[in-house]
Amino acid sequence: MATTSDLAPGRKPAAARAARASSKAREAQLEDQVAQLQTDIKAIAATLARLSNDKVNEVKSVAKSEAHNLQRQAEHVVEDVQDQASALEKQLKDTIREKPLTAVASAVGIGFILALLSRH
Repeated sequence: MATTSDLAPGRKPAAARAARASSKAREAQLEDQVAQLQTDIKAIAATLARLSNDKVNEVKSVAKSEAHNLQRQAEHVVEDVQDQASALEKQLKDTIREKPLTAVASAVGIGFILALLSRH
């Protein structure tokens, strides 16, 4: 017995056409989903770029603040060392004024020791 598809080989049965239409609809839907995913990925990339820029700016700000604090601390340390050096210089001058012979004898002794050390 002959079927319809046997009688008209150039024509496709209705089920095959329906399957092809369904397949094309799924392909179109998949393409739409891929396009939406690409849009979402671009949005995520832009958000990540903004977040990283914000973090970089935050780190720069913290680094500048810390550098400024360290600079101020260093200035205070330099001032303290200068004050201590001035106090030591004043104390040395006062000692020399009070005991000039001892100071001269000490200087001569130190010079003699340095001369001996430099010969060897």
